[in-house]
Amino acid sequence: MQVYDANFLEALRAELAGKVVPHYIDGAFVESASGETFETLDPSSNRPLARVARGRAEEVDRAVRAARKAFDEGPWPRMPARERRRYLERVAELIEAHADELAALECLDTGQVLRIIRGGQVPRAAANFRFYAEKAEAAFDGRSFPVDDRFLYYTFRVPVGVAGLITPWNTPLMLATWKLAPCLAAGNTCVLKPAEWSPLSAWMLARIFAEADLPPGVVNVVQGFGEEAGAPLVAHPGVQLISFTGETTTGKIIMRTGAETLKRYSFELGGKSPALVFADAELERAVDGVVFQIFSLNGERCTANSRLLVERSIYPEFVERVAERARRIRVGHPLDPEAEVGPLIHPEHLARVEAFVEEAKREGARVLAGGHRVGEEGNYYAPTVLEVRPGMRIEQEEVFGPVLVAMPFEDEEEAVRIANSVRYGLAAYVWTRDVARAHRLARRIEAGMVWINSHNVRHLPTPFGGMKESGIGREGGEYSFGFYTEEKSVMVPLTDHPIPKFGKEEG
Repeated sequence: MQVYDANFLEALRAELAGKVVPHYIDGAFVESASGETFETLDPSSNRPLARVARGRAEEVDRAVRAARKAFDEGPWPRMPARERRRYLERVAELIEAHADELAALECLDTGQVLRIIRGGQVPRAAANFRFYAEKAEAAFDGRSFPVDDRFLYYTFRVPVGVAGLITPWNTPLMLATWKLAPCLAAGNTCVLKPAEWSPLSAWMLARIFAEADLPPGVVNVVQGFGEEAGAPLVAHPGVQLISFTGETTTGKIIMRTGAETLKRYSFELGGKSPALVFADAELERAVDGVVFQIFSLNGERCTANSRLLVERSIYPEFVERVAERARRIRVGHPLDPEAEVGPLIHPEHLARVEAFVEEAKREGARVLAGGHRVGEEGNYYAPTVLEVRPGMRIEQEEVFGPVLVAMPFEDEEEAVRIANSVRYGLAAYVWTRDVARAHRLARRIEAGMVWINSHNVRHLPTPFGGMKESGIGREGGEYSFGFYTEEKSVMVPLTDHPIPKFGKEEG
């Protein structure tokens, strides 16, 4: 893992301070027509990190028109899938070649710690492109349906058109590649709108696409705010697909905005995922899994097990072990290789997390660990464990920070009832040695993904997505191609079958 020296960081900061991070439209880096910019902040200090071009409807329209032209007239959707595969493999190689710079930018821009970004997120970004490069030809596989010796029906897939890809601020590099790779493998073109709180990795990806020599207009990047750039992208009639990862309320707004043009959606939205720990679980491993799954990525992860449900007979001991571990977590600068938790993304988000915890304290929550800011500078918040009652707001709503709420349960029925009592249904974690119980709970808990005796270990071919207000659709593996392609059906008669003769008879 790269440990960055002072000279490297000083040079990187100087480069960022001396320029405006541009859009990438039709193969060129451009500033906004208005000349407007906005600041992206360093979460460790809240000092400006860079100025970024502020895109609006004009830039979105230019980008969509470029993507539309590249799809309707350009080579990308028409080239053999094996050729697109070579482009995607080249992008993966360039991500690996620029891994240290990408990791430094991502840490400085998001506040996520180096051990997570360099050790996991950057390699995963390259892996996304390698995986979908290998799957590029399979994207168009179909089925045949012979009917005796009379007819042959068959299906095949084709690219859809222009996709609007809207990414969140927590792991922007990995999640952008998670959308871009299958979108491009399937032959679509796209406009990427990164979150305004963490725009730098999208700019770096655009530089990689330019270096990989992708045809102009295939990938476009428009920087800007959701209301000013995201909303025009969703509403644009030239866009057929919207893939959005983010907050549930925003997802509902996007659905309403895009309804006029009947867009297809893939939504990965909020979560309030439970971890259910039974008395027969391997408790040390359960402590490891619970602590990692809520406090890694600074708690800013959609699949965090932010609710801890523990069988009453072991509740006091287990929760104290979790709290004791939380108190020992190393909070530090994102580029400190020893840091386990860094600063939250933005002062506004820090204030939101603080407000949730303070309200919970007033409602009677008991603080077992944390519950306060760390230091005077930046957006650092202590890993927090609260004992709460089911139904409290902090137990029901997504905090998206390093905050774990804990509750006891009496039996399996109560555990399922509490687990399913929220409006979200993204992930769940079950810790038990009882194999039959584990499988029962996997079916009964309202979640799109369930991990048994494990934290979130992802496998790219498997479907990713949630139930209830946690999302619509599934991405990952070949499931992504169900979104990024259209399936067509063709019938060929094998005989001169009878055709009704309307209007042929006289009289």
